[in-house]
Amino acid sequence: MNGPGLVVAAPRSGAGKTTLTLGLMRALARRGIAVAGAKCGPDYIDPGFHAAACGRGSVNLDSWAMPQKLLRALAAEIASDADLVICEGLMGLFDGVPGEAGQTGSSADIAALCGWPVLLVLDVSGQSTTAAAITKGMMSFDERIKLGGVILNQVGSERHRRLVSGAIERLGVPVLGSLPRSDKVNLPERHLGLVQANETSGLDAVLDTMADFVETNVDVDGVKHVASRRRAEDTSRVCGAAESTPIAIPPPGRRIALARDAAFSFVYPHVLQGWRLSDAKIVPFSPLADEPPPADCDCCWLPGGYPELHAARLASASSFLEGLRDFARTRPVHGECGGYMVLGRTLIDAGGASHAMAGLLSLATSFAQRKMHLGYRDARLLADTAFGRKDTRLKGHEFHYSTLVDAGGDEAFALVADAHGTAPQRAGSRRGTVSGSFFHAIACID
Repeated sequence: MNGPGLVVAAPRSGAGKTTLTLGLMRALARRGIAVAGAKCGPDYIDPGFHAAACGRGSVNLDSWAMPQKLLRALAAEIASDADLVICEGLMGLFDGVPGEAGQTGSSADIAALCGWPVLLVLDVSGQSTTAAAITKGMMSFDERIKLGGVILNQVGSERHRRLVSGAIERLGVPVLGSLPRSDKVNLPERHLGLVQANETSGLDAVLDTMADFVETNVDVDGVKHVASRRRAEDTSRVCGAAESTPIAIPPPGRRIALARDAAFSFVYPHVLQGWRLSDAKIVPFSPLADEPPPADCDCCWLPGGYPELHAARLASASSFLEGLRDFARTRPVHGECGGYMVLGRTLIDAGGASHAMAGLLSLATSFAQRKMHLGYRDARLLADTAFGRKDTRLKGHEFHYSTLVDAGGDEAFALVADAHGTAPQRAGSRRGTVSGSFFHAIACID
């Protein structure tokens, strides 16, 4: 049976979900509670912080990109050996894309699927009693959702706290904490969001500071009690004996050379888990350390990350680049987002300097000409590759600021549409054994 859980959500982004989530996770873990983390939607960075705060892995739960069987299995698995699951929401509680209930990619979908109550974070700066009207709207908008409690954020004074808390509690909703305005619990950021957990200096001390902040200002025992208040029908519907987790994306080989370092770090744990369950061996190597793909592997995967921050170093990594070119003569190589950029001819960094990349594909990209590309992607492969047969359908997302300044003359990798009904467009590149796209795959649908 699954343990209790809750979804930390808010009416909008930037309301304080991450600070509260990490502080609660670390505070509970320090009490000896086996707390597991989860993240609604596509996100590589937050789960790394969850793992650091909890001392165990976190998982993404995405109601748009994941088939229901996979989604349920991942939710059951993460909760199966935990006392408590804390799932961090994305954007606003009900924000997603058009779709049937339960398939919009919203945090509300995950709360409903798992039967987890919502712990609502409200940034109450610049308001008082109006916060109760927002709370009432959040309570009544979707009958699938149970609002378990409210945490106030950016509280200016004791009088401010009393005004807001009194109005909300008259609705029958407990206010379980109030976080004062503070600049001591922020995490460093860069263009794709937070700096990654493994790059954050003194992360343990930062997490302990967050936990102290939460312990001082939040009824942690009350939050724990809210998480245990799952409805019986939800427990029986979602949390029966966990089935084996489906394979999200079939492994592209039996021995997979996987680039893993500060430039190539965006890999979903559930994808790697699926490859291992399929008896594939994952062999990591570091391009930044000038390591080539291991010669005893039968395919190579370059994931996304931050190659634009390390372009000069990658361009001078001759053993890596020559080894990659040699590998691609006989075996498949695939790049996602940042990995795709490195497979191209050139990468222009933020300062406008051009750096020669592997040249296995003919595209050229620029980080100097920045434009945000963001959203879900629904892709259908245009040819047989090691990563799927022709017409294989993949769901995932795109999130980058780099610009494709020259698409080159290679064949397209896939027909790609967004989640809003736009006509599919030819995207990505393939040439011989090499393929790539800006699209991050989350799950195979067919």
